Amino acid sequence: FTLTGHSSNVRNANFSPDSKTIVTASADKTAKVWETTTGKLVSTLIGHSSNVRNANFSRDGKTIVTASWDNTAKVWETTTGKLVSTLTGHTSAVNNANFSPDGKTIVTASGDKTVKVWEMKTGKLVSILTGHISTVNNANFSSDGKMIVTASGDKTAKVWETTTGKLLFTLEHTDIVNNANFSPDGKTIVTASNDKTAKVWETTTGKLVSTLIGH
Repeated sequence: FTLTGHSSNVRNANFSPDSKTIVTASADKTAKVWETTTGKLVSTLIGHSSNVRNANFSRDGKTIVTASWDNTAKVWETTTGKLVSTLTGHTSAVNNANFSPDGKTIVTASGDKTVKVWEMKTGKLVSILTGHISTVNNANFSSDGKMIVTASGDKTAKVWETTTGKLLFTLEHTDIVNNANFSPDGKTIVTASNDKTAKVWETTTGKLVSTLIGH
């Protein structure tokens, strides 16, 4: 079946952890939640005033965070579509937003060159990660939630302590870094770049392990 109902480009789509639902993010300023097996629309998340760039589920699947070009991220109840909180403070587009593994905090990556960490329930700002000199394309937590890796248009990825915002390492490419993620065991990081490579790094040292060339 086809999930039909958005009125503009669909930017991203993700499964819930139990695979029973899907969330789609659209340039029509909404995100939509669908039943996986039937394609039935469960809820429409309405409240953003610009493109919704991405939408992700919490690990328990009960909440969704949306990242928008209206400079905000929003947290919603999955089943009802009720707005829980709005994360306000970025001065440019929010390119991505992700939950911590325990679901208590959210990290947002923005075109304002910063990354912000927030309390999920209250929307309170916990810390600001500053150091990138171009747009931040993505930010992800390690599996234990103690570290964050960020990917930027300044040709670097950076690794930070979540609680303190302390910069641990800078991982360098020769072009824009589009994405960066920790391995499930947290021991390595992979970065993806416009320089046509992906690179694998040691988390504890920032040492380059391998360069994946072939694209």
